[in-house]
Amino acid sequence: MQITDLNPTDTHAIQQAAAILVAGFRGYSWPDLDSALEEMHQVLQTGKICRAAYADNGTMLGWIGGNPQYDGHVWELHPLVVSPTAQGQGIGRALVYDFEAQVHMRNGLTILLGSDDLDAMTTLSDVDLYPDVWQHVKAVRNLRGHPYSFYQKCGFVIVGVVPDANGIGKPDILMAKRVQNKARDS
Repeated sequence: MQITDLNPTDTHAIQQAAAILVAGFRGYSWPDLDSALEEMHQVLQTGKICRAAYADNGTMLGWIGGNPQYDGHVWELHPLVVSPTAQGQGIGRALVYDFEAQVHMRNGLTILLGSDDLDAMTTLSDVDLYPDVWQHVKAVRNLRGHPYSFYQKCGFVIVGVVPDANGIGKPDILMAKRVQNKARDS
């Protein structure tokens, strides 16, 4: 497997990436190829990160994007997607670690991401998180394979939740990870 920058002039690769986005998110965030292509053009703007993982035969396996925030100290990871036929092979983890290296090279300090719960996959979904949001976060459990557990395995921690971000009882779980550490990088 090889991970490289996604070339913004490579229309074939952009089409592949958009198709993976629709398939990987089962049409939730990007219900069709047109909406996915629109996302691709956003992710491929100058100053952002967009990296793709390719099999040895040149087939795109997945990709990751990100954009700087807080004067480049924080980078939002958005999105990460692996082709459904290639999931469970370490591709997502490799893309996350590559993304961390890219952020580190740009002197970023933290990576932030949101992981929506649209399908009652965690104990944070389909409940009223108010008024004591942190009690719910503290007791969160993964009920049906929600991606937050994947990100925890990659070193991310839950730093918050946006209740009702996607409608009543459908929160966005906010996660972050420090990329640079003064003791480590000195």
